[in-house]
Amino acid sequence: MPSDEDEWAIADSAWWGRWFDRCAVRLRRGRAVGTGPLPPWSVPRGARVRHVEGTLLPGLRDAHVHSSLVDLRAVRAGGIAQVDDLGSVPALIAELVAADDPKLPRVRAVGAFLTAPGGYPSDRSWAPPGSFREVHSVIDAETAVGEQHQFGAQAIKVVLHPEAGPTLPARVLKEIVSTAHDLKLPVIAHTEGDNTVRDAYEAGVDRLAHTPWTESIDDRLLTDVAQRMSWISTLDIHGYGADTVELRTAIDNLRRFFNRGGTTCYGTDLGNGPLPMGINPREVAALQTAGLAPDDVLTAMTDLDNPATPPCWVPNGLDRPPSRFASSLRTARVLDPPPTS
Repeated sequence: MPSDEDEWAIADSAWWGRWFDRCAVRLRRGRAVGTGPLPPWSVPRGARVRHVEGTLLPGLRDAHVHSSLVDLRAVRAGGIAQVDDLGSVPALIAELVAADDPKLPRVRAVGAFLTAPGGYPSDRSWAPPGSFREVHSVIDAETAVGEQHQFGAQAIKVVLHPEAGPTLPARVLKEIVSTAHDLKLPVIAHTEGDNTVRDAYEAGVDRLAHTPWTESIDDRLLTDVAQRMSWISTLDIHGYGADTVELRTAIDNLRRFFNRGGTTCYGTDLGNGPLPMGINPREVAALQTAGLAPDDVLTAMTDLDNPATPPCWVPNGLDRPPSRFASSLRTARVLDPPPTS
């Protein structure tokens, strides 16, 4: 039986893995439930109905955010319904999650950076104590992963950045990955520097926190990586709208990765430099330059297997032509839940 808190959003159009004309989506407490859009005549008689002008979308996600460095209310107001926090003080993130503030995006987190003693980002001013955890041995690796799990981490993040300091030995990295996988937690790696993508792949890492930009990835390795890993885009941090060597390298790597069937996730590294709070049209445009069509970009920004995220909508309708897509998507907003009585 439908819940008393159920309502139906009837939209002019929708994208839910594919395009729909006028349709209805069932909501509960402001979040989509069920299988997605249905014909408007599917709405039960007497149900609460909200008419949504424009295009309805699943909740849009930024898969790389540092919540303690940004105004999350502004991020939500800018159209992002969910953020994946990739490195903050775990206790602070736990407080955000517990608050369940409807004015904030939904927050999923990795806990602290797991790094070698003295490794990146332990010497960075933006990384306060608690936002990183130095791992001292194979035995300590199991403890470190367990600590993040207890804080509610939904993934584990490791650092491979040899130019910035010591890095985790291969045996310690593999123990982190093995322990995380035993707990059903994926592992995300910050890789920066020669051969770090290969090191991450050989250790069993599941996702890269950034599209590689410091080296051109060998075609053979890229083919293997594309079969098992996903990459978070973070293209715009390499110039913030300017053309740079690093941006060109990243876009070339992503194009070849995507063409080999690799899974791309939209993410901006929000908190790192002058990035828009909310949807970043420069990131969207860079993804298009890397060969992603508008539907591919929407797939990279959404998680249809995660209905707990509030849906978004584009008030004037989403422009599908590639030349107008990024600027149109920038106007998307999170659909607010109905007021409580």
